[in-house]
Amino acid sequence: MMRISTKGRYALRIMIDLSHQNNGEPVSLRSVAERQNITLKYMEGIMTHLLRARLVVSIRGKSGGYYLARPAEEYTVYEILKAAEGDLSTVHCLSTPKNMCPMSEHCSTLPLWSGLQDVIKNYLESYTLADMRGQDEAQRFCDCTCD
Repeated sequence: MMRISTKGRYALRIMIDLSHQNNGEPVSLRSVAERQNITLKYMEGIMTHLLRARLVVSIRGKSGGYYLARPAEEYTVYEILKAAEGDLSTVHCLSTPKNMCPMSEHCSTLPLWSGLQDVIKNYLESYTLADMRGQDEAQRFCDCTCD
């Protein structure tokens, strides 16, 4: 089963947090870590992936920090999760551009897995970081007692 790990879930939370703080000033990783209840050490590893994918920009120095490289509307949840997780394939044989499985030409299940992967990708691409930020804001004012 395809699972989104803690790294992917936290990457999304970090990006949502940065989008809330998007006032032109760099945001310290420590402040994000405190708001999101994520250890600074773990966040540093996640930020490496987000930086490598050019989803965030880093400013060094005393008043340094991170900010979004683009407006929140231009990010999809898919690209954020892909940056953090790497492979989001439903099955191993679909994890490379060219399917190396010797059975791929005769595999009766491959169309199922390929179709499922397309559905998941399309769904995650249909949500932007701005959409997630809006959902986050709505939940802040929710009176429900659910977790």
